[in-house]
Amino acid sequence: MTIPIKQIKLRKLKMMLKSPFTTSFGTMQEKEFFVTEAIDGDGNHGFGESVAFTIPWYSEETVKTTHHVITDFLIPLLKENILNHPDDVLELFKPIKRNNMAKSALEGAIWDLYAKQKNIPLAEVLGGTKKQIDVGISLGIQPSIDDLLQKVQENVKAGYKRIKIKIKPGWDYDVLAEVKKNFPDIPVMADANSAYTLKDISQLQKLDELDLLMIEQPLAHDDIVDHSKLQAAMNTPICLDESIHSLSDTQKAIQLQSCKIINIKIGRVGGLSEAKRIHDVCKQNGIDVWCGGMLESGIGRAHNIALTTLPQFVLPGDTAGSSRYWEKDIITPEVVAENGVITVPGEPGIGYEIDNDALDTFTVDEEVFTL
Repeated sequence: MTIPIKQIKLRKLKMMLKSPFTTSFGTMQEKEFFVTEAIDGDGNHGFGESVAFTIPWYSEETVKTTHHVITDFLIPLLKENILNHPDDVLELFKPIKRNNMAKSALEGAIWDLYAKQKNIPLAEVLGGTKKQIDVGISLGIQPSIDDLLQKVQENVKAGYKRIKIKIKPGWDYDVLAEVKKNFPDIPVMADANSAYTLKDISQLQKLDELDLLMIEQPLAHDDIVDHSKLQAAMNTPICLDESIHSLSDTQKAIQLQSCKIINIKIGRVGGLSEAKRIHDVCKQNGIDVWCGGMLESGIGRAHNIALTTLPQFVLPGDTAGSSRYWEKDIITPEVVAENGVITVPGEPGIGYEIDNDALDTFTVDEEVFTL
């Protein structure tokens, strides 16, 4: 059975976050991204979302490069080829090097379309079994420790299962120690976004005193080797994020013992198919995984929820409720976390309807491509 796709719609959106989000590499409040839509001839519409930022902070990809790669290379490949399964997209897009976020944006829409054509939830199509998933919260760097403690208090009260604190040199041990002192019972992890080097090893080793759940990507964004040296010198589990772009990267990290945990982000690894393959090899090797967030709207959150239903996602992810980030989301109902738990939707595809009025409100450009 082939996957009939008649049209691809590409909408560029601009949405304002409720509050600025600050990491070691910058601050963002307005989110600019694409919503992709794959349409067949039977009234089915599949939706995906791009996660690249306007500035190449997190990776080399940007909103502009996403548009360029999707329109000039990926959509033409879809025009020229027949798909029998969403997994075919991974192989089809291989001639285009990297640009994983662009690939993921289109592949996600095709996965959603396929699930809707089958009339089953995306989570089930992926092989997921969970009916509920635990979620944590990610807190950006705050103006002061008191401000951070207030944010932590709000989210602990809301029931989130894990608190992630962004850190950087000068905003690390003392900050985390204060959080642990005030909230000794909530799992806390630190996310460095590549802000350190091996020269900082003594400072990073101090974090072992705090019994953290993990420290995420402390060293260079493209490193696997130095993380191996650091993990050997620390008790705190290291989690790799930016370093992992593929199954091959995952296998190398496992072989080198560079980490004990891997954060799987759908956009970073090029889509759900590669995310599944990474999940499977982590399961085989006893590496815990969790699903990271990229400040997605509801469409991207829905894809994250579906992926997190796979069995090796044993740690709470970053997929907090829509209202944590947006005054108004583009799906209905919005994603809701109750006491740190999201109930996986049982409707076909991503399980949420598109709020077309909201989608139109935030859309600043739209293109339609006939396949």
